[in-house]
Amino acid sequence: MARSVYVTGIDRGDGRQVVELGVMELLTRQVDRVGVFRPLVHDGPDRLFDLLRVRYRLSQDPATVYGMDYHEASALQAEKGTDELVSRLVGRFHAVARDYEVVLVLGTDFHATQLPEELALNARLANEFGAPVIPVVGGKDQDADSVRAETRNAFRAYESLGCDILAMVANRVAPEDRDAIAERLAARLPVPCYVLPDMPALSAPTVAQIRQALGAEVVLGDDSGLARDALDFVFGGAMLPNFLNALTPGCLVVTPGDRADLVVGALAAHSAGNPPIAGVLLTLNERPSREVLNLAARLAPGTPVLSVSGNSFPTAAELFSLEGKLNAATPRKAETALGLFERHVDTADLLGRISVARSGRVTPMMFEHELLEQARADRRRVVLPEGAEERVLRAADVLVRRDVCALTLLGDVELIRKKAADLGVDLGDSQLIDPAASELRQRFAERYAALRAHKGVSVELAYDVVSDVNYFGTMMVQEGLADGMVSGSVHSTAATIRPAFEIIKTKPEASIVSSVFFMCLADKVLVYGDCAVNPVPNAEQLADIAVQSAATAARFGVEPRIAMLSYSTGTSGSGADVDKVREATKLVREAHPELKIEGPIQYDAAVEPSVAATKLPGSEVAGQATVLIFPDLNTGNNTYKAVQRSAGAVAVGPVLQGLRKPVNDLSRGALVSDIVNTVAITAIQSQPASA
Repeated sequence: MARSVYVTGIDRGDGRQVVELGVMELLTRQVDRVGVFRPLVHDGPDRLFDLLRVRYRLSQDPATVYGMDYHEASALQAEKGTDELVSRLVGRFHAVARDYEVVLVLGTDFHATQLPEELALNARLANEFGAPVIPVVGGKDQDADSVRAETRNAFRAYESLGCDILAMVANRVAPEDRDAIAERLAARLPVPCYVLPDMPALSAPTVAQIRQALGAEVVLGDDSGLARDALDFVFGGAMLPNFLNALTPGCLVVTPGDRADLVVGALAAHSAGNPPIAGVLLTLNERPSREVLNLAARLAPGTPVLSVSGNSFPTAAELFSLEGKLNAATPRKAETALGLFERHVDTADLLGRISVARSGRVTPMMFEHELLEQARADRRRVVLPEGAEERVLRAADVLVRRDVCALTLLGDVELIRKKAADLGVDLGDSQLIDPAASELRQRFAERYAALRAHKGVSVELAYDVVSDVNYFGTMMVQEGLADGMVSGSVHSTAATIRPAFEIIKTKPEASIVSSVFFMCLADKVLVYGDCAVNPVPNAEQLADIAVQSAATAARFGVEPRIAMLSYSTGTSGSGADVDKVREATKLVREAHPELKIEGPIQYDAAVEPSVAATKLPGSEVAGQATVLIFPDLNTGNNTYKAVQRSAGAVAVGPVLQGLRKPVNDLSRGALVSDIVNTVAITAIQSQPASA
């Protein structure tokens, strides 16, 4: 029977979706198959389930997610009683639980349900499902004493009804009260109580949600602009200087459509990043001239300009009644919600209390979750030299929202700010540095000249060299101003790693710098090396690559069992290429007898137990290898790409190894998720080995 977790509440407006999303994130780190069950549902789309389905790639049939709708439940309860209602819901829950390792249960929402004693119904369902509960209490617009009292009362209510309470959550509390509330509740409750502050960005509607609610027409803008959060509303009526002083970051400007001066002024302020706005909403069905709109489009490309027929007063009334919702169309809100949850919830403790045994399978999603969690556990600073590149900015947005690491972005600072504003990207407290204008440039020039004096590099020449973003970023790492660097989305591999070879250099125990890819297959993670750096390594270099790759695998939770790949297995073949692999295997065994290694061995014998049983019976590596070392770059690079494309594997890397401090290269075709993963890996590499 599946283990289940029941997230419930005591009233509406508690922002429980943040907790439900956070718990789902925890569960999917541990197991491959997580089911969702909502006992009662309203008519219409289920925004949260749509988000969970898309984000966590759920294959569950939506028809199995729901017990019944509220109208049916209310009629059944009135006609046949609560016992019959509960009995039917229990049967439908077990139909889901049979197919999944764990089930997340989403309790009733206390909104127009027409169900008496709704809290008691949630408690009974949780007990019948055998599910421990996480009650959520909303603290919006309440003082600290009220939040504490309501949280204690909710605990007593569910406890008195026989529930196994995992933890309490007080959500949406005033940020200034959070610490005091957490301290008092920790002393008064026998279970953990996590206190989450109210975050305006979560309740703020996106421009797209405003467009839909008002039936507005999009005059200018793109999907990226429509995804921005409207954190405030500024109504234009004053003269331009006073109006500009009223603008706030992330505001939606609402103005009659004939005020071209305010439209242009707001977009010019956005273009300058002072402040970045969410967009402009034109009222009265009036629009500026085509010439003004063309100017607006050039001033702030992508920034949405909407138009409605009503005047400002009824429009304002509708705007102030809107509240942002988590759904599949707001992925950035989901990242913000998860960042909030992970900052204020002891996720390791909560996961331990849920007692979900880790699955024997390791899916790509589980591996990626683990990377972010491991990076967040000991927060580091990573420098991104390509600070104005769109994919890098979008990755930075995710990393900031999830609080994975501190970031430094290099480039023209005003350009970075403008592009971030145009994309609606939140860079938080990220550091922005222009190498050409930085006060660090002279210091770095002197240090670089000293390091390269044997090559005749003068301070004057070094001053020009360190203005290059990759050299500047590498110097930041060398000087301890950043813990690692990630580049390569628009630079070549040579441009990314040459500065590291010159400045950071290899570890004392490493003879060369090499690389691995983490190949995330459907049910396991393999480590491939070297697929990116060394064209034709000799036996000694191949042995070094194997040792480095084993250490990297272990660092990221993959037990190293090394297969030294060749076109023959064991003693069946001969020739220079096989002999090189055989010699490399011997060198590893002599230097590191603690490592499990086999070679030479063919790929099929390395990973397929049935083939291994025939070719190398009794081997502790054959058939279960996790670290696969290719004899040359041609073989390695082609194999990883073939597996990636043909088997649908997620390839994370290349991850460089052997440097004194971590620098990692991106493919120029890297996706945003690739950049996020590589930054997380770099942060982990910079953590102390015992972390």
